[in-house]
Amino acid sequence: MRNQDWERANPDSESNSNRNSNFKTASTDQSLLSILDDIKSSKSPAVINYGASWCGVCSQIFPAFQELSNSFKGMNFVYADIDECPETTRHIRYTPTFQFYRNGEKVDEMFGTGEERLRDRLWLHS
Repeated sequence: MRNQDWERANPDSESNSNRNSNFKTASTDQSLLSILDDIKSSKSPAVINYGASWCGVCSQIFPAFQELSNSFKGMNFVYADIDECPETTRHIRYTPTFQFYRNGEKVDEMFGTGEERLRDRLWLHS
């Protein structure tokens, strides 16, 4: 689901302009590269949710991912649609994929969904 489609389907969501500044959406390869550069130069923990508009599981976990950004304010949350960022995400083979970063380095990866499972990983890496 493209970001604009998501916002139309969920008018109460604040996808790209989440009430927390720790949530970003990468809508192009260039924006994702810029976000990745920021993550690599930052000491703040981060998580990237790689999803796709056609992925039903991705659409189910996205609201929880977005809401969890409100609970983990010290962590940066990024959503990247693999169809909107095809060059940068060509290594992603399964959606959703969550990659966790600490001190600029990827330290973990989680495939699939499960809000409790995701919350546990976020707690571990925050």
